[in-house]
Formats: sequence, structure tokens, C-alpha cells
Amino acid sequence: MTVKECYEEMEGDFEDVASRLRTNERIKKFLVKVLNDKSFDLLCKSVEEENWEEAFRAAHTLKGVCQNLSITKLYKSASLLSDSLREGKRDNQEIIPMLKQVEKDYEHVTNCIKMLEKENG
Repeated sequence: MTVKECYEEMEGDFEDVASRLRTNERIKKFLVKVLNDKSFDLLCKSVEEENWEEAFRAAHTLKGVCQNLSITKLYKSASLLSDSLREGKRDNQEIIPMLKQVEKDYEHVTNCIKMLEKENG
């Protein structure tokens, strides 16, 4: 799997990230760092504990990471959740479905990155 194929699989914008980071090696270097970022874990824990301020910060951080790396699909779902939390929505009936979408997108993205890392060392 190439870096471009990884972006296609995870529904990201390869051309956008390539315009900023320039080389596949640099893009891959920063993509792999996503695997060690704790924002998603903190988001899940914070929602579970109903710590809404921390949940907002974690969702906003995840959104920013995805925006910077042009991980478009996960950016969109994290953005929806972040915006809802910013607006003060605290009802789990609203938040949990959004969190489930973020979780689905996050798992897909991290699986793609792991495949890229495995195939290319």
C-alpha cells in the first residue's frame, strides 16, 4: 500500500496533505504518530465519565490532528462531535451516536495506517 492508496482507503485528501508536507516519507511519519495520539482514548473515557469539558478538548484535538493531516472522513465526524460538545450538548442520546461514528471512522483510519506501516516498514 502506498501513502496515496492509504489516503484513498481512509477517505482522506492526499493532494492537500502532499501540498503541505511534500514527501510521502514525511506524510507517513506524521500519519504513524496518529497511532500514538491519546485524544481518541481520552475522548471515550471523558464521555463515559460525563466529563464534558475534557470530552470537548479531546474531540477538538482529534479534529485538529485530522485537519492537519487531511484525514477528511474522521475530521468530519470528530468536527460534528466537537461542535456539539462546544454548543453544550450533554445528552447521551445525542452524543453517543456521534461518538460511535467517530469510533468507526477512527478504527478504519488506524487500521489503514497500521497496514501502511506494516507493508512499508
